Amino acid sequence: MSEATAAIFDAAPARSKASRRIITFAVMAATTMQSLDSTIANVALPRMQGELSASQDQMGWVLTSYIVGAAIMIPLSGWLANAFGKRKVMLASVVVFTAASLLCGIVTSLPQIVLARFLQGVGGAALVPLSQAVLFDINEPQDFPRAMAIWAGAAQVGSIGGPALGGWLTENLSWRWVFFINLPIGILAFLGLLALKEQPSPARTRFDFMGFATLSIAVTALQLMLDRGQQLDWFSSKEIVIEAIVAGIGFYVFAVHMFTSDKPFLNPSLFKDANFLASTVFIFLIGVVLFASLALLPPLMQNEMDYPVLLTGLVTAPRGIGTVIGMVVVGRLLAIADVRAVIAAGLMIMAYSLWQMTRFSPDMSYGPLVVSGLIQGFGIAIVYIPLSATAFATLDPSLRNEGASLFSLMRNIGSSAGISVVLFMLTRNTQTMHASLSALVRTPSADPTSVAIAARLDPGANHSLAAIDAAIGHQAAFVAYLDDFKLMMLATLATLPFLLLIRTGRPAGGGHAVLD
Repeated sequence: MSEATAAIFDAAPARSKASRRIITFAVMAATTMQSLDSTIANVALPRMQGELSASQDQMGWVLTSYIVGAAIMIPLSGWLANAFGKRKVMLASVVVFTAASLLCGIVTSLPQIVLARFLQGVGGAALVPLSQAVLFDINEPQDFPRAMAIWAGAAQVGSIGGPALGGWLTENLSWRWVFFINLPIGILAFLGLLALKEQPSPARTRFDFMGFATLSIAVTALQLMLDRGQQLDWFSSKEIVIEAIVAGIGFYVFAVHMFTSDKPFLNPSLFKDANFLASTVFIFLIGVVLFASLALLPPLMQNEMDYPVLLTGLVTAPRGIGTVIGMVVVGRLLAIADVRAVIAAGLMIMAYSLWQMTRFSPDMSYGPLVVSGLIQGFGIAIVYIPLSATAFATLDPSLRNEGASLFSLMRNIGSSAGISVVLFMLTRNTQTMHASLSALVRTPSADPTSVAIAARLDPGANHSLAAIDAAIGHQAAFVAYLDDFKLMMLATLATLPFLLLIRTGRPAGGGHAVLD
């Protein structure tokens, strides 16, 4: 082991408890700020659209520009951390993200908000992977699950509380405050990160522009395809076809270059660690399911169950409470059970919560929503925390920066793919179910229920036809949501065999074993 690697690995014991707590608080603040902004802006889009005089299609770029900025910077964050140190990169990221948030709050035109959101994506991209890497650096391997529990808690606070906070700020103050809220959080994160001492890093390597360019182009094209595919009817659009081709070529050229170049942008040694490789594949699969249900629940409650924005946020909040409970439990489970068994239990719990969601009905109370969300949050913690700890338990500390970036990138791509798939299935199944239900109404003799409908409404009246169509559309959409939940339940169960790829082992650097 090199002296630099040994210094990084041995840094945790030498760090005082006070310093570690300050750094942990700063990392939590940075993670919360980034995860909060990934959801909080969505509820403000209608107000922004009116004030900026933009169409709904144009407002889509407010979200897309953020995704593109993050897609470009996530792969680069590992190299930057190796070249300049995590402390400098995280401090710079917090400054850029906070400044971009201020710009988002004072813009007066659509191009300005799109550019400011792009800068937000650039600034926020490094915060997630490097915050994980920092927690690994200041904790011993046996404490990795606890560190990941803290990190996951901060992420859940942002993602769960975002819609409710965004709705409250938009209704009571202004949509601009969904961005201004980042300013105090960013300042606290910056001040806390000043306590982070820079660890010795490997000698700065030559920047592999070819590798960075091909990977950035590929990831950006893929993210654009996934984000805009539903809106443009997928491969019937030339834009989506072009983006798919560019992404495929970009990934192929990057892979060939990585394994043939002397000093590639991404270190191929990452893929020699079996646990990291298996966990990275697994986090992609989990990412497909992890965020898809969260993307479906708010529109289901608001559009089909007539929940206001603030109540929607409050009803989804117990998901975060479940995650907090899972953080407390998962550490004890890892002490007595094999990590693969723990992750399998978490997957089964997530599948059970999705099965509960398939039994939702339009006229139910919010009780089932709260209970299923609580159970799902608990399952997410049982899966994500040991999986993250396993990914880095045997990885050489000198590879953590690049590893954290790749791990975060695969989770983001998985979540984008999952959201795109469920939204596509939602639209298609809604149309199919609408056609099926309409056929029953047109031929009342085929179904006693449709006879009752026809008896109460005059099909010759325009208002009656509109009422019938609205009722059919409502029922068709609700059934489509239930089909999506069933699809995600089956996808969750289908990931179980991939647990066989994870091996037990000892942490890199000869530390205490985190896995038995």
